[in-house]
Formats: sequence, C-alpha cells, structure tokens
Amino acid sequence: MTKIDLFVPGRLCLFGEHSDWAGEYRKTDKTVLTGKCIIAGTDQGIYATAEKTEEGFHVSQILSDGSKGKENSYPLKPDSLRETAESTSFDSYAAGTASIILNQYPALGLKIDIKDRDLPLQKGLSSSAAVCVLVARSFNLIHHLNLSIEEEMEFAYRGELLTGSHCGRMDQACAYGKNPMLLTFDGDDMSASPLKAGKALHFLIVDLQAKKNTRKILNDLNLSFKEGNIELRNALGLENHKITEVAGKAIQNGDAKLLGKLMKAAQELFDEKVAPACPTELKAPMLHEILNHSAAKNLAWGGKGVGSQGDGTAQFICKGNEEREKLKYILENNSGVLCYNLNL
Repeated sequence: MTKIDLFVPGRLCLFGEHSDWAGEYRKTDKTVLTGKCIIAGTDQGIYATAEKTEEGFHVSQILSDGSKGKENSYPLKPDSLRETAESTSFDSYAAGTASIILNQYPALGLKIDIKDRDLPLQKGLSSSAAVCVLVARSFNLIHHLNLSIEEEMEFAYRGELLTGSHCGRMDQACAYGKNPMLLTFDGDDMSASPLKAGKALHFLIVDLQAKKNTRKILNDLNLSFKEGNIELRNALGLENHKITEVAGKAIQNGDAKLLGKLMKAAQELFDEKVAPACPTELKAPMLHEILNHSAAKNLAWGGKGVGSQGDGTAQFICKGNEEREKLKYILENNSGVLCYNLNL
C-alpha cells in the first residue's frame, strides 16, 4: 500500500473528564480509584492522505485560521523530531508521534497531507490527539506495522506527551471511531468496553468561540491532586464512578432524559469540587451562560462542559432532532457560537 485516504474523528467526553490522568496515579498510590469515563467519536474530524516516501517525514496541515499550510519536511531522526515536538511549531504533535515511532521503527519515510479539517481546535474535542492518532495510523498502514488500535493509541499518547502536554489516555480514544465506549484507567493500563445506544440520542456540541488554557488547567489540577486535595480526588474518583455507571446504563437504554439529569449533576460536581483548583480558567463564564440559556432549558434535557472544561465547548442532550435544530439556530444567531450535531 503506497497511498491511502484516512479520516480520524475528534473525541467527545460525555462523562468523566480528567479521570484518565487521575487514574494513572494508581501506579504509585493505590488509594486512588481507577478513572472511568464515557467517550464517543465526533462526526467532525481530520481528512488526510498518506503515502510512502524514500526519505524524510513530510507533513502539511490545515492551520488554525483554516488556511492550507505549506509542506514541512523533517529528517528521519527521532532526536531532531523531538526538538520540533518540544517547540511551539504547529507540527509539534505530528513530530512528537513520528519521533516515538521512528525510535522503534527506524528510517520509515512518510508523507501526510491533511486536506481538510472540520474539527475545531483547542475546544476539548481532542484535535491534537486526532493528529497524533493520524500520524501513528499512517505509519502503521503505509509500512504494514500490524499495530492494534491500542498500540496506535499508545504511540499517539507518548508522542503528545513530548509536546509538554499533561493529557491522559482518554484523548487518543478517538482512534476507536464513532462508537461510544466506557474507558477504565488503572495506572498505565486502559480497558475499553463498547456501549450501544438503545435509542437514537441527539447531542449538540457548542463551540463557545472563546478561549481557555488547557495546559494551565491540566497543570493546576495535577498539582492539586498530587498534593492530596480530598474533594478533587473524590470528584474524579468515587463520585465519578457513581455517575458513569448510571450513565452507561442510560445510554444502553436510550434514556435521554436521565442522561440530561446526569449531565447537570456532573457539572454541579465539577463546579463545586474540581473548578476551585484552577479558578481562573474553570470559572468559565461563557460556558455557564450557555448552559443556563433559556432555550437550552426548554429544548434540552441537560448539558455540561466538555474535555478539560473551561470556556471551550459545551454539550447538550436534546429532547429530539427537531428540538436540537431549534436550539442550534437560537444559540448560533443569539450567542455567537458554532454548533455541531452528534448522533448516537
């Protein structure tokens, strides 16, 4: 196989944000509970072609302003690619993953041309992880490495860490595609169980068109967690276990109303016990304005923040497809946001 087309979706965390990195602390502290979250792939993602080259790692991307970037070429040297990963380059995530793979599988030339992207950046939908998964999958398929999805995710995760990100292993679950999954994190181990929606569920993802600092959120929460913040540990541990267990059953039963109730409860828990560890970013006035919008209260069963939370993205479980379209129209025209549909 010398040239292939690929699509990698984003990843929406329905419940259990931050539980992935929290569960990793079980490596050194068994009093920490396993992390649990429920994720689903988005309808939006990254579209690319990949092909084999004789030498070099070549990548062209869609830039943050939506324009097509030029092709950048890098030598097939893990140390050199690592330097790019540690820089502020737009290619840092791609270079980080290539560095990890080439350290294990040397001298594999590859060209990746990202032709389109309808997945918004820095909105808690794993746009950076999608790039890392795309790179790992491209190496895998073009060079016949016979990697499993979980192995692709591991390379992508380690590649993203080279950029200085403190992400957990949840983001790379975009590799599973659209299907909702229950993920469990125990130290370095992650297990995944598929969830099949019993009835059609109509989600609305809302890009708040605001800003947040994901790295600061992750840094502050990790520091507070390591220092033994009891309320933070409880929120990401026992309380999260309770919510995700019920939410998984609600998805399987197609119970949108219960999912809305659980989203509200999860957001209240987050605001009370998690947000105080990073108040400058997690106060999130735009997020709470949208969650409390009168139209949302009428047309959706409930909503909550997405990903690391903050003023990035909100999500709603709507009462039906017609109600979703009405809510989408109202929010986009009255609040200056962008909305995306997600069907499970």
